Amino acid sequence: MVDLRSDTVTRPTAAMREAMAAAEVGDDVFGDDPTVNALEAHVATMFGHEAALFAPTGTMANQIALQLLVRPGEELLAGADAHVVNYEIGAAAALGGISTRTWPSRGAALDVDEIAAMIRPDGFPPVPTRAVAVEQTHNLGGGGVVPLAALHRLREVTSAAGVALHCDGARIWHAHVADGVPLFTYGQLFDTLSVCLSKALGAPVGSLIVGSAERIARARVIRKRLGGGMRQTGILAAAGRYALDHHVGRLAEDHARARRLAEALEPYGVVEAAAVRTNLVPIDLTKSRLDAPALVARAAERGVLITVMLPRLARAIPHLDVDDAGVDRAISVLTDLLRAA
Repeated sequence: MVDLRSDTVTRPTAAMREAMAAAEVGDDVFGDDPTVNALEAHVATMFGHEAALFAPTGTMANQIALQLLVRPGEELLAGADAHVVNYEIGAAAALGGISTRTWPSRGAALDVDEIAAMIRPDGFPPVPTRAVAVEQTHNLGGGGVVPLAALHRLREVTSAAGVALHCDGARIWHAHVADGVPLFTYGQLFDTLSVCLSKALGAPVGSLIVGSAERIARARVIRKRLGGGMRQTGILAAAGRYALDHHVGRLAEDHARARRLAEALEPYGVVEAAAVRTNLVPIDLTKSRLDAPALVARAAERGVLITVMLPRLARAIPHLDVDDAGVDRAISVLTDLLRAA
């Protein structure tokens, strides 16, 4: 099988497993795990912040960050297709009591003036806006990269309004590789970031919340409340540190394979290859006789796994465990199916 469902399906490499086995560990709830402490300090430095906190999942990392910025009954602004709105099972409302309002879906393209007009100040009766969340790269936006200039403008707007800015940076590593923007530069634009180690970087688990020392101290309490306090976590942190040291630069290989796949599918009217800048290949079946579930099922029968995002939108993601031969196989199968349709 060629598994292109997600970059979350990657398995730890042999060298990563060795690093995990050799990790020095302690009780992280007591702050005694040296490998976790080192990872947190390293990631905080990468983004130019004071501190970071290791969490088991990206959803938990996002929700901790949002609770740091928005109190119950206050408001978060985000895109209508944002991960924190669509794919975190209503956690902002259910766990944080956070009211959410969204701007129209445009993927990685931000209309900063529109967002500025949505910000509500303190006062009754409107719910006050406390934070804005953006996604880098943008999942439902086909792995699109939010332009740095737009982020600078948004930072100016939120700062002027006294509103915090959060980055759902699950794939910020891809943006860094695609545009060459230093991670430190991204870090200085946001009050909090969540960054993921278990997607394309190949670690088996883990994300981090990045922010000020005061916020991360509060984040540790929220993590414990949510059931995220872990013990000898250094085994997992060692995988994350190995991934950061060895797997960030190689993301360019995944980008190149994604572009090659997109160029092969473009003649069938389902992909705009020029828009594929990272490792996500959205397959738009609006004009095809196949819908997404049908394409996914037929591809699986022939040994290629992709995933359904929407009824007429499928997605393929090259990653650490897919080589050139795997992409060639996917091209052969998917073009056959699209040609037949």
